[in-house]
Amino acid sequence: QLSEDVERVSENPTDERGGEMEVHEDASSVILPDSELGTSAPSLRFSKTCLKNVFSVILLFIYLLLMAVAVFLVYQTISDFREKLKHPVMSVSYKEVSLYDAPGIAFYPGKARLLSCKHHYYDHIPPLINPGQPGAIECTTQRINYTDPFTNQTMKYALIVQGPRDVKKKELVFLQFHLNGTDQDFSAIDYLLFSSFEDFINSPEKAEFMKDCESSYSSWKFSGGFRTWVKMSLVKTKEEDGSETVEFKQETSVVNYIDQRTEPRSDQLFFVVFEWKDPFIQTVQDIITANPWNMIALLCGIFLALFKAADFAKLSVKWMIKIRKRHLKRSRQVMNHIS
Repeated sequence: QLSEDVERVSENPTDERGGEMEVHEDASSVILPDSELGTSAPSLRFSKTCLKNVFSVILLFIYLLLMAVAVFLVYQTISDFREKLKHPVMSVSYKEVSLYDAPGIAFYPGKARLLSCKHHYYDHIPPLINPGQPGAIECTTQRINYTDPFTNQTMKYALIVQGPRDVKKKELVFLQFHLNGTDQDFSAIDYLLFSSFEDFINSPEKAEFMKDCESSYSSWKFSGGFRTWVKMSLVKTKEEDGSETVEFKQETSVVNYIDQRTEPRSDQLFFVVFEWKDPFIQTVQDIITANPWNMIALLCGIFLALFKAADFAKLSVKWMIKIRKRHLKRSRQVMNHIS
């Protein structure tokens, strides 16, 4: 409104002077107090101008503060993005399946002998008829000799057995071993799990395949005189280069075997059961939570706000200077009119 009034007065200076002359002439015919004639209108006009100037300065400081906040947000956003790039978050997802790829179970029995092996379903294992005697071997097995990958001198003998597949039917593999005698204080059989029995069968170099498996997977033991339940779960890990590694997690429970054979014997019997814990394959991968497009959009918004604030501040300063010049010009006109 102040700008419109000033422009209107500047366009019609003669009308304004004529109006001032008429007011002056009318005022000369009426005797007014000096205070009412000289100070009322200019002081009121000056107070409005001063109030507007103060308000403009306050707005300017507010926008400068907003600019400082925007600059801080830009710095903080870039710092957070760099920090998230350095520290990715581990993501864990679960995929439900009804059939697993049959894992390979590598046994290192030493002097022990496999008596029986059979696949059972729905967690039902019938009682042993002739424990300690050879029985049916209904599992797919493979025997192999290879050199120890850590010493390259010792020959190792391994018995490879195909593991369970059908998790919906709760398929399990039950094995029985027999050891006639041992020179050690403790009798145990080592074993390890690897991801695919089919890969082992199709491998042209089975010895090298088993050396790689022994170098990559951990080995466990089960003891004689007990029945050991092994519940497996599969964990797949995706590396940064796109490769995928597979490992097994297992839970074991051990139950004492009550030997009911009539004659006392010095031999050892080993019983072990392999089954799947649940139908979920766990996939682990590192993900970067920082999204570059979100950061770019945020920075564009912040820089737009900065430019708008700077433009407003520049216009505010120009407007204040213009208002100040008009106020001084009007004051001079009033003083010339009074004189």
